[in-house]
Amino acid sequence: MLTYALVSAARNEAEFIERTIQSVVNQTVTPVRWIIVSDGSTDETDEIISNYAEQHPWIELMRADGDGQRNFGSKAKAVMAGYGRLTDLSFDCIGNLDADITFEPTYYESILQKFSEHPKLGLAGGSRRDRCEGEFVDVHQSENSVGGPYQLFRRECFDKIGGYMSLQYGGIDAVAETSTRMHGWDVVCFPEFVAHHHRCTGTANRTIWEAGFRAGQRDYLIVYHPLFELARCAGRAVKYFEPIYNIVLMAGYTWAAINRKKRPVPDNFVRYLQQEQLARLGFK
Repeated sequence: MLTYALVSAARNEAEFIERTIQSVVNQTVTPVRWIIVSDGSTDETDEIISNYAEQHPWIELMRADGDGQRNFGSKAKAVMAGYGRLTDLSFDCIGNLDADITFEPTYYESILQKFSEHPKLGLAGGSRRDRCEGEFVDVHQSENSVGGPYQLFRRECFDKIGGYMSLQYGGIDAVAETSTRMHGWDVVCFPEFVAHHHRCTGTANRTIWEAGFRAGQRDYLIVYHPLFELARCAGRAVKYFEPIYNIVLMAGYTWAAINRKKRPVPDNFVRYLQQEQLARLGFK
């Protein structure tokens, strides 16, 4: 069986993190090490982590100052700082795990088996259900896309792509999985393995409308092609009946474009991603 390590960035996650820790503790295959980075937490997050670290020596609390407010750039820095604590350890796969995720005890054993069976598998994970307005709802994912809250990489692949890029408005998971494919590795979502996300994606400390506007800015900054963004918004509006959210998302994309927000991704990434997106729209 392949081995794995985990890194989590947690900021003021006292409401959820104990469930996540219990999910990992109960796994049939436990990680060789789990670095939980408390990213500027001011609630009881550190105390909860410390209590479990005393019981399980493979859990380690790492404190970081954070950026003063919750954002995806700070999260990426925290995850990469945690990963830096693992350089001397031997393991095959590295996972990023958000502090509000739960899953069945066989989750990681099942995903690791997929890595064993597929040598070119660089990034894998299960399907996701978000808790929105008190109920868990299925989140649509493509077969070659893995949710950012629980991505598991082959270590060789993660090192090759340079880990996570710090992006203030998010998209660190999308950039990582696109870079994985760009470097010749496979990205696969296995829907039979379900992860439960205990909040709606992107809504921590903000409304669903604020999250939509930020998501539009994110899509512009990681260089989603305008035609793809329009098609994606239209498709979501029809399938999920979210017309207002998608109008707000498109407004965020347009606002970032008008203001010529600086895009941090390299040119070869831009060419690869936009070629992928145009191909999905039927353009060769």
